[in-house]
Amino acid sequence: MTVTSLSKGANVPVDSPAVRVELVWSAGPGVPEVDASALLLTSAGRVRDDGDFVFYNQPRHTSGAVRHLGKRGGSGADAGVTSDVVEVDLRSVETAVERIVLCASADGGTFGLVPGLSLRVLDAATGAGLARFDITAGPETALVGGELYRRQGRWKFRAVGQGYAAGLAGLATDFGITVDDDAPPAAAAPPATTRPTAPRMPTPPPTAAAPPAPPAPSAPPASPVTPAPPVPPTAAPAATGPSLTKGEERLPVDMRKRLSLRKEQVAVSLSKHGAAGVTARVVLVLDASGSMSLLYSKGVVADVVERMAAVAAQLDDDGEMQAWTFASNPARLPDLRLGELPEWLRLHVRVGEISLFRRGRKKGLHPEQVDMRAVGIQNEEQKVIAEVRAFVRENPAPVPTLVLFFSDGGVYRNAEIERELREAVEEPIFWQFVGLGRANYGVLERFDTLPGRRVDNVGFFAVDDIGTVPDPELYDRLLSEFPSWITAAGRAGIL
Repeated sequence: MTVTSLSKGANVPVDSPAVRVELVWSAGPGVPEVDASALLLTSAGRVRDDGDFVFYNQPRHTSGAVRHLGKRGGSGADAGVTSDVVEVDLRSVETAVERIVLCASADGGTFGLVPGLSLRVLDAATGAGLARFDITAGPETALVGGELYRRQGRWKFRAVGQGYAAGLAGLATDFGITVDDDAPPAAAAPPATTRPTAPRMPTPPPTAAAPPAPPAPSAPPASPVTPAPPVPPTAAPAATGPSLTKGEERLPVDMRKRLSLRKEQVAVSLSKHGAAGVTARVVLVLDASGSMSLLYSKGVVADVVERMAAVAAQLDDDGEMQAWTFASNPARLPDLRLGELPEWLRLHVRVGEISLFRRGRKKGLHPEQVDMRAVGIQNEEQKVIAEVRAFVRENPAPVPTLVLFFSDGGVYRNAEIERELREAVEEPIFWQFVGLGRANYGVLERFDTLPGRRVDNVGFFAVDDIGTVPDPELYDRLLSEFPSWITAAGRAGIL
């Protein structure tokens, strides 16, 4: 297959079902560090949300169509040549995406200091060259090298070569990405010591999350009473009536009434499943990936947290619930104390965000809030699972731990997640995953059927719109497998 050498503005048809796009240059002393990235654009020429930016800190689009594969060194005839690679499966590109813009940024200097800069398009399956564009640049610190675009049902590649002296911030702004206020001025390239971390999208998130606080041991359980079968003696009982939990009296009247009614409904669900009187430590985990933005902005996540507070109020006698948020990285939130629920919702229920230049802590945050730029926007469930496991190991309690884990899908770290959950089988933790309306829950959805475990330590269900699910039904589904796990784990000596 002949490699087509393109001049600026020229295009060529792309008939391969998947392509590998290589940004190539000659590395050496004094040459800036170069990074490739991709933006998925609609017909309006804008990204839809933060998930449409694929780069080294977010290397995979949720559709799976675009992946950043990272840097590679050349060999043989290409010795001394470095490439940064983006792979695009054109068959998997969503219909709403009409262009995939292939970008580059230089850190520590301008592209005028980067020799041998070119963009190569290859067939991903065979490695055969399809097109090559040699890029001439000067004072630019960011540029669009080329783009893949649809035309009359077929894909084409166009050589662009448009530079931005304002750096990645200027390029990002052109495509609908809003740079944080604490980013460097648009006219200046980023300093040599600062690599861009990620852009923050224009969707306004509600409230924020908090820095990981040092783990505190759970309070001891209530006075032991022999629990009702089938719960083993390791699970001490909690009150089943509507009595006030610690701090509950400080809640606004309407919220206190809702919480009281929901606690009764939780108690009824536990009793129906043979777990009346069980006590447990409750841990909440909230997905903060980019695709969750709408659920946060509509208040769905805040409502979920309030409903889960009733589970903690009924099961955990200290009136507190440990909480984490996660996306690319996990972050522990302050413990949710029932008496502080309204303020906790205001400060810590907040979707992830990304920024081009993360230079210290984001301005204007409450001292307890997490800088969500450090959390990122990608799905890395295995990291937060590992962190919760470590917390439970380091803070042993005489009661089991129930993890309520909320996600909208986009799971792709299946092997890593499965490994964490398999290793957790021998630990006093039950993992209840709840899907919030999207798809691709991967191993979370399949885990119940996976063999080779002494006990089934994972539950999963998904709902299209959790706000329409009545409380009694939600608590029934949420607590349907936890009691049987307690029985099995007790017999196996795990509890």
